[in-house]
Amino acid sequence: MNVQPGDRRESTAAMIRVDQAGEYGATRIYAGQLAVLGDRHPAARAISHMAHQEERHRAFFDRLIAERGVRPTLLQPFWNVAGFALGAATAAIGPEAAMACTAAVETEIDKHYQEQLDALGTSDPELGDAIREFQAEELEHKEHAISAGAESAFAYPVLSAFIRFGCKVAIAASKRI
Repeated sequence: MNVQPGDRRESTAAMIRVDQAGEYGATRIYAGQLAVLGDRHPAARAISHMAHQEERHRAFFDRLIAERGVRPTLLQPFWNVAGFALGAATAAIGPEAAMACTAAVETEIDKHYQEQLDALGTSDPELGDAIREFQAEELEHKEHAISAGAESAFAYPVLSAFIRFGCKVAIAASKRI
């Protein structure tokens, strides 16, 4: 794809790049949580379900990267480790902190996806339809996390703010790098 700066295709390519990176990071967060909590923990079933949805989202963006010739983020190895570490650390604090992580991440992803939908308009129906579908599932993850005790996690306001800030940084970096 020969893209000139400011070209609509450039912004669409950045959307695909950052969304693939984000979905990959989400799969790594859930992998870290499951590694600590184990598959017999009561929260494991919900986490596994969310992880499967994130994997489906990632596979969609993997396909778009290949089909449209979009360069993936160079930060993928970092997101691999950082995502797993964030998931493992929050799960080690406790299941409520793991859910607080999900709630914080999904809060930022909802905003991010809405900004993308606003920017896309009707210019890319395939991408827009997928983002709308994935956004709805991300909101389900957030709602589940809240109902599973996210807000009762130790130092929830600080933990949530820290994770949300990290998401904003990850989004900005993955668009460009």
